[in-house]
Amino acid sequence: MNWWLLTDIDKKYVPLWEKANLTLEEASLYFGIGQNKLRELTNSDNCPYVIWCGNKRLIKRRLFTEYLEKLYSI
Repeated sequence: MNWWLLTDIDKKYVPLWEKANLTLEEASLYFGIGQNKLRELTNSDNCPYVIWCGNKRLIKRRLFTEYLEKLYSI
């Protein structure tokens, strides 16, 4: 298993593909999209696949996957 696809939470590893929400760094690794492009895609106030936790932007993995499947290019 690749170490960069894992997150350390209380000494237990949660694979990115099992996490409901991803940070920009995790989403960049998971989707193969740069962090700047992810910021651009998620800047809208009414973005349906983003959760704001204070200043921290979390991307809803399942909804963002569905969004990307409908696109031709980004």
